[in-house]
Amino acid sequence: MKVMVPYACGLDIHKDKIVGCIITPTEKEIRTFGTMTHDLLHLLDWIKGHHCTDVAMESTSVYWKPVYNVLECVDLNLLIVNAQHIKAVPGRKTDVKDAEWITDLLRHGLLKASFIPSRDQRELRELVRYRRSLVEERTREVNRLQKVLEGANIKLGSVASSVVGVSGRMMIEAMINGETDPAKLAQLAQGNLKKKKDQLEYALTGIIGPHQQLMWELQLKHLDFIDEQIKYLDKEVEKRLSIHEEDIELLMTIPGVGRRSAEHLLAELGTNMDRFPSGDHMASWAGMTPGHRESAGKKKPAKTRKGNKYLRSTLVEVGHCIGRIKEPNFLTSKYHRIASRRGKNRAAIAIGHAVIKIVYNLLKKRETYRELGADFFDKRREETLVRRAVKKLKTLGYEVDLQKTSA
Repeated sequence: MKVMVPYACGLDIHKDKIVGCIITPTEKEIRTFGTMTHDLLHLLDWIKGHHCTDVAMESTSVYWKPVYNVLECVDLNLLIVNAQHIKAVPGRKTDVKDAEWITDLLRHGLLKASFIPSRDQRELRELVRYRRSLVEERTREVNRLQKVLEGANIKLGSVASSVVGVSGRMMIEAMINGETDPAKLAQLAQGNLKKKKDQLEYALTGIIGPHQQLMWELQLKHLDFIDEQIKYLDKEVEKRLSIHEEDIELLMTIPGVGRRSAEHLLAELGTNMDRFPSGDHMASWAGMTPGHRESAGKKKPAKTRKGNKYLRSTLVEVGHCIGRIKEPNFLTSKYHRIASRRGKNRAAIAIGHAVIKIVYNLLKKRETYRELGADFFDKRREETLVRRAVKKLKTLGYEVDLQKTSA
């Protein structure tokens, strides 16, 4: 097989050890390095000393990041490769063999690099992903609070839509301060919850002790802390994305995409669409397309492949949100067409696939979303729908005479 890269280096990365293999037209050398910064600088000098132009490594957990941070500072073609794409033939497996295998694949041009964004976008990703984890932690803490309420025979969640809303929070704080009279607690209801005071009196009759009061106090403090952290991250993300405000406005023209979803999409995808050949390629990279499974000429069902799980979850959320939009539009009608046959979860995946392709075209062409209309699919198969409707009416005993009205 033809050698495409004459000066190649392959790295087998672990938490505390890196095994490197360099193959040049005249020699092959294998060395082991540590993972501290000064060890990585020695690794860099070793690579430069052999005039290597290309370096490849597996995307092993987060252990590739320190190596990448050091090597990206110099003029090297760095390839971070999916470990599933470079599995060696089963047999003897050692760190040295792995490094040699990676180098051999690199020399013959058989490796496909993963998408690694710039340092600024990587930092933005960390902020956005951490904010998402805090939002999820807040939901878990609310669920823990709900469990303590149930343990005290307080059925507030059965009456109020949110136990930590304005009314629920005031009632819980009153119980922490020693108030146990259901009638007085029900008087703290605000807004539409005032209409349910009788139900609240029944729901707030419970068995409250010092243990429950302590738990509620700690949980509310934790929720307040998480809310402060989320607000701080919101400001930091907004500041970093201020130069991309126009892109956020473009994405928000898509039905079901709010500001936070647009921030997630930009953090994961960036604004430069040239790195993806097409919208279908970007959807496949995100894990929003089904796999291919064919045997003996028969195509079998295949699940979607693993991709960017953060981007995928955002797109699925947008898909479910689009399914709940009451105003008819193209994406909502497509969601309901698929959901009626395949279920809501599959429909959300399909809508997420459509959304990421729309995002690609909006950012690529720098134009706003154009609505195709809720009747788009009906217009495409108008003759079929009319023929089926006429046939159904005739089977019911009706005579049908169709006359098309002007638009």
